[in-house]
Amino acid sequence: MSEKATPAPDAGRRSDRSRRAIYEAALALVSETGYAKLTIEAIAARAGVGKQTIYRWWPSKGDVVLEAFLDLAQRSAVSPEDDPGAAAFPDSGDLAADLKLVLQATVDELNEPAYADPARALSAEGILNPQLGARFLEHVLAPGLRLYGTRLTAARERGEIRPETDVAIATDLLVAPLTYRWLMGTGPLDHAYADALVDHVLSGLRGA
Repeated sequence: MSEKATPAPDAGRRSDRSRRAIYEAALALVSETGYAKLTIEAIAARAGVGKQTIYRWWPSKGDVVLEAFLDLAQRSAVSPEDDPGAAAFPDSGDLAADLKLVLQATVDELNEPAYADPARALSAEGILNPQLGARFLEHVLAPGLRLYGTRLTAARERGEIRPETDVAIATDLLVAPLTYRWLMGTGPLDHAYADALVDHVLSGLRGA
């Protein structure tokens, strides 16, 4: 009776395990040491892989962190199967309430170190590395900004805000102050600030 053949190693599964370990190592080290001190060698050592494995898949540490961050965001999101409206901006008919709900959720996210540390690192690195910055904008920032634009456009069409409102500028008025306070630490980043920001912006968008 012949011996049963030993199955060949699954290279795809091994690669996926290595990639996952690299993601986790990169995000953990960004939080522990900061982006400036992060190195490919440190990521490789933490993940238990050779540094050449990382260089084979990514050209720089910034690319590793960005992909790990995108993976984190994807895994944290509610799937469309669980909630078909999860990817859409809330539209209850009350613009102020909807904006406050979203900005409060953003505040909670930005106050969570697992999200905030890599996001802050990528924001800063994107200034020095335009290519990485463009990818960060395309994959992380732009989708959310488009949702603001869609909701504000609907509000403009319903007469909830002035008909001449520039939706892109209105989006900036809501998002930019929050981002500035988060990046620069100019004041507390909490729900009260998010609510006040919405009230101030809408007072201008609605006019007299």
